[in-house]
Amino acid sequence: MNFTLRTSKYAKDILTQLHGSTGITPNILIRYAVSLSLRNTVLDGAVEPITKESTDGLVLNRNTVTGEYDYVFKALITQAAGKELTDTEYFPGYFNAHLERGIRLLASEYKGAGNYERFIRALLL
Repeated sequence: MNFTLRTSKYAKDILTQLHGSTGITPNILIRYAVSLSLRNTVLDGAVEPITKESTDGLVLNRNTVTGEYDYVFKALITQAAGKELTDTEYFPGYFNAHLERGIRLLASEYKGAGNYERFIRALLL
């Protein structure tokens, strides 16, 4: 069972930038990003799991990323996939796919909001 996640360089750069701008830690930003991706699954369709590991991004521990909400994330990602996922398929494959799609959505939300307060409000909608 794999308990580490390797992000892309793009995800690392966006997480670093957003952390610096907002003060929100990367693990919380990742949860927001995955949630945005899951919210957009209806519009954008399901994601395909990422099987190729990046070497340029962040290396994160599963417990740090999902914390006490791991079962919730697994249930939501399984539902979005439309099939039962093994633990290995769920993390890092499908989780990382939602992270990579969600990080682009998160960056777009921040850019569109223009400041921290509007960014947080946009995430709540």
